Amino acid sequence: MENSVTVRQRSMDEIMEGLHRVRQSPRGIGTLALAVRRPAVDVREVLSLAELDPEAGLLGDSWSQRPSSRTSDRSPHPDMQLNVINSRFVELIAGPDRDAWALAGDQLYVDLDLSIDAMPAGTRLAIGDRAVIEVTDQPHTGCAKFAARFGRYAHKIVWTEEGQRLRLRGLNARVLVGATIGVGDTVRQLPALPGEAVKT
Repeated sequence: MENSVTVRQRSMDEIMEGLHRVRQSPRGIGTLALAVRRPAVDVREVLSLAELDPEAGLLGDSWSQRPSSRTSDRSPHPDMQLNVINSRFVELIAGPDRDAWALAGDQLYVDLDLSIDAMPAGTRLAIGDRAVIEVTDQPHTGCAKFAARFGRYAHKIVWTEEGQRLRLRGLNARVLVGATIGVGDTVRQLPALPGEAVKT
């Protein structure tokens, strides 16, 4: 799927009125609502099953070919393998069409509280029976494409103090344990390992 889907851009009032649902996202245990692969720039493949790999991230995704301005040699950033976003926020700004959700450019869409308070960097999440990912300290920020697809108010809200605290634009993560994951899988926060300090 390329960018053939159009989204009715929401007003600030519409976004503010629906934000309470995002604030009520489940904490600690939720659901994988959507998985998306990006094989090339501006191309999206909505998946029912996805394979996570510690080296490649999401198999078939273009992360490993994407230069990063945050690495000294512009190689793909290892702590930005996966972009994870709250599915309630995406539904608020894009509507119920999952193809429209995919335009956000994230790979994993979860019904889960992704706020900084609930999920500081270092938090580990189990997806399904085996896969484990880790939240990293790399910020995930909105870009011009996000504003063009979902509107200036959607872009503006992610930069507010609350938007940043809730991580409305999502978070970055890396794969610790690879496995096949599927839409509908449980996503659960794992307890910190003994002696492990979670980054704040």
